[in-house]
Amino acid sequence: MSDSITIFNRAAVRQHRTRAATAAFVDADFLFREVAERLTERLDDVRRSFPHALDLGCHDGTVARLLGARGDIATLVQSDLSPAMTARAKDMTDGPAGRTHHTLAADEEALPFRDHAFDLVLSNLSLHWVNDLPGALVQIRRALKPDGLFLGALLGGQTLWELREALSAAEIECEDGLSPRVSPFADVRDAGNLLTRAGFTLPVADIETITVSYRDPLKLLGDLRAMGESNAVIERRKTPLRRQTLLRAMALYQDRFAAPDGRVPATFQIIYLTAWSPSPDQPQPLARGSATHALADALSSDALGDTPDKDHSAPKGPQR
Repeated sequence: MSDSITIFNRAAVRQHRTRAATAAFVDADFLFREVAERLTERLDDVRRSFPHALDLGCHDGTVARLLGARGDIATLVQSDLSPAMTARAKDMTDGPAGRTHHTLAADEEALPFRDHAFDLVLSNLSLHWVNDLPGALVQIRRALKPDGLFLGALLGGQTLWELREALSAAEIECEDGLSPRVSPFADVRDAGNLLTRAGFTLPVADIETITVSYRDPLKLLGDLRAMGESNAVIERRKTPLRRQTLLRAMALYQDRFAAPDGRVPATFQIIYLTAWSPSPDQPQPLARGSATHALADALSSDALGDTPDKDHSAPKGPQR
């Protein structure tokens, strides 16, 4: 089942997240808050309760604070790769009366939970640092009770493409070489297929783009460090980026992408995953060949009528 290859240094991921687990984290957690809001809002469309839930990769407890009384969650377990983050989540989480909270340090690649422990698993911007994503999804599915719900959000392949382009051009120009300075991210089609391969049913993968506007691209680098999202690719150069290369990259970023007002965009592509653990009570697809109407008839203009075009513009994010 596993397609595991070692791309990320998990010790570095933990170190970066531990370094970020300070009071200053709230000054740079805008992306976690924005995506957590969109993720937890999806529970509003599910008319059922989730007595036992897991917040996998909880960071400082943003998801728990946003859940409020959603989903009739009686027990919420918050886990994170960094013990410092779980300690911060414990200090900052104050749920509704009657809800029990537990926190622990746990690796998404080796979950310590028994099978069928949870009715709901949420994961907000954590799984993109996992080396073995297929294996992690299998473990999540096993941790869910039958007909349990998984809601996840992770960074997609177009994330920080502007920064990637500027850094690559600067390194080629200044150092006559190239190294992976921005982590590789998943593709939405691959993510959807992985849900099926992991044994989930009714899988859905959809995508949104959040564009953050910066006065200075150096502020973006500072935010990434403060969020614990610094580069953890094993093949990255272990020496710091040369000052000349960094300044050239920031100049290229400004030259190529600045808007008329001088601000530069930073793109974050978010992949949302929704899936259920198998259960005999779930709706089942009809057998092949059992359809009674032709697809062409259903798609005809007479059947559909006049359908206005929908606005698919990407949602905008905050200014920094």
